[in-house]
Amino acid sequence: MQSQPTPEQRNATSTMHSTPMEAGRQRQGRLWSNLKEVCDLLHIPAAVSINSEELLFQHVQFKTGQRVHTIGQAFDTLYIVNSGFLKTVLIDEFGNEQVLSFPMKGDMLGVDGIHTRHYASEAVALSDCDLILLPFKKLTALGRVHMELENLMYGVMSRELVREQAMIGMLGALSAEARVARFLVSLADRFAAMGYSSKLFNLRMTRHEIGSYLGLTLETVSRTLSAFNEIGLITVDQRTIGIKDPEALKTLRRLPPSRSRTKAAGAKQKAELDAAGDDQVLATA
Repeated sequence: MQSQPTPEQRNATSTMHSTPMEAGRQRQGRLWSNLKEVCDLLHIPAAVSINSEELLFQHVQFKTGQRVHTIGQAFDTLYIVNSGFLKTVLIDEFGNEQVLSFPMKGDMLGVDGIHTRHYASEAVALSDCDLILLPFKKLTALGRVHMELENLMYGVMSRELVREQAMIGMLGALSAEARVARFLVSLADRFAAMGYSSKLFNLRMTRHEIGSYLGLTLETVSRTLSAFNEIGLITVDQRTIGIKDPEALKTLRRLPPSRSRTKAAGAKQKAELDAAGDDQVLATA
């Protein structure tokens, strides 16, 4: 049975809608978006053969920590993230979580329910979220009449699958430090695609959740972030990450030994101080 938010959750939109498209339109006291707005959100062209104003899709709000769907729940809906951050997880018989993904704005949830008609994973809000409901029966009915829309939606689902396959390949091929580095680069790129800063952002997920996603322990993730901070690749202030050297993060294979990192960090700091001194001299000349 689909989780139903409370009236307060449905009205909690003060921090989740910053543009006219995100605000959708009010109908019977709820937010709705038309087909073109949904296609724009998914970064696909709108189906020209359909009058998008006649097709409206409802928004539903979820609070931090609320489950969107659970493992084994009957599948009937795909979800599109309009704002906010989530995680999808598998849970074993001992209650241990394996994080599968961190959906953000423009991502689609629930695709894993199509095969068995039951969701294979659990989706949990990491922040207050606004999701657009895409009833699967409605989508398939439209697809039978408008093949172009069906093909576009298949493309979106394929895009999600390619991202998951890339992650699996990364886990098998890269060192622990390289996994964390690529994760930060991927986050930065996704924030940039959403129109936010790629240089400074907050991690909505915990170190433990990052470790679960990357196949690492919490301690390894924390130690690697500290090492990146130490050698000047990033800055770390609790959950706030500043990307200082994205190119180095993209190409990093392994970290140098701790003694070498200390020397490198000292040399870099000295160079920065020398450069600042030169700038002062030029400014007063």
